[in-house]
Amino acid sequence: MLRGTRLSFDEESKALYDAVAPAHPDEHYQKLLDELNPLLPGKGTLLERYTAYRDRFVIPRDRLDAVFDAAIAACRERTRRHLELPKDESFVVEYVSDKSWGAYNWYKGNYHSVIQVNTDLPIHIDRAVDLACHEGYPGHHVYNTLLEKHLVKARDWVEFSIYPLFSPQSLIAEGTANHGILVAFPGDERLAFERDTLFPLAGLDASEAERYYRIWEKVERLAYAGNEAARRYVDGEFDLEAAEAWLARYALMAPQRAKQRMRFVEQYRSYVVNYNLGQDLVRRYLERRAGGGGDPARTWEEFGRLLSSPRLPSDL
Repeated sequence: MLRGTRLSFDEESKALYDAVAPAHPDEHYQKLLDELNPLLPGKGTLLERYTAYRDRFVIPRDRLDAVFDAAIAACRERTRRHLELPKDESFVVEYVSDKSWGAYNWYKGNYHSVIQVNTDLPIHIDRAVDLACHEGYPGHHVYNTLLEKHLVKARDWVEFSIYPLFSPQSLIAEGTANHGILVAFPGDERLAFERDTLFPLAGLDASEAERYYRIWEKVERLAYAGNEAARRYVDGEFDLEAAEAWLARYALMAPQRAKQRMRFVEQYRSYVVNYNLGQDLVRRYLERRAGGGGDPARTWEEFGRLLSSPRLPSDL
């Protein structure tokens, strides 16, 4: 990958983000927070109550391997039902620290990846499936594997053996990796799998799974608040302290998590738009192509085509 470029919120990124950003961000996110407020138990500020509740669902360090192995196996099995992957594809998981990101896929070629998981901050139960899908199946590992299989090796298009990180390709790569979670676990299937398998493996109270994900879904609606903090910081409207305060208030990020997010923004700049905006573009594309997403087989078919062919964001 080509790395190290320092980007501002350039005109293309800004145009993409402005198309989906709320007109009045403060009011928009406050309304979402007000809807979340009655769901959280305890006393204190909304951030304090959310942090205290969520921290009941941290995966103990000595159970990380078992939980991630189970999540990866489920994601791989579900992906292989629908996509034809090379028989010798594989990846290994490494646990690392002192990184700006939560996890990273280093694609090594010949259908092999190294996936690193950052353990600087506590890893909550929802991250197991998120990371197994996003970094592995049917996310980055599958995306890079299929591009190598169909374009580099089958067609000898050697230019696709290089992935420039700061490029339009990343909008599709991150968008498919994020939306791949919903493709692999449609409807209530994720909740059922985590309640019955991952919560017990992590030693967590499975009877709380439904409530946990009801709250989690509300918090996910705050995702674009992170983009807004990044835009204002990169454009010089916020200093670092103000950006972290915005993330705490409107994205419900505890101080250390907000610091890690801004460290990511410092390093990758406007790249942050690729995750949620990319996911929304992929989701709408698949809904159009697969008839609203009601047919999982058709969704997987279109998803596989998207992963296996050269695309630009405008194609979506």
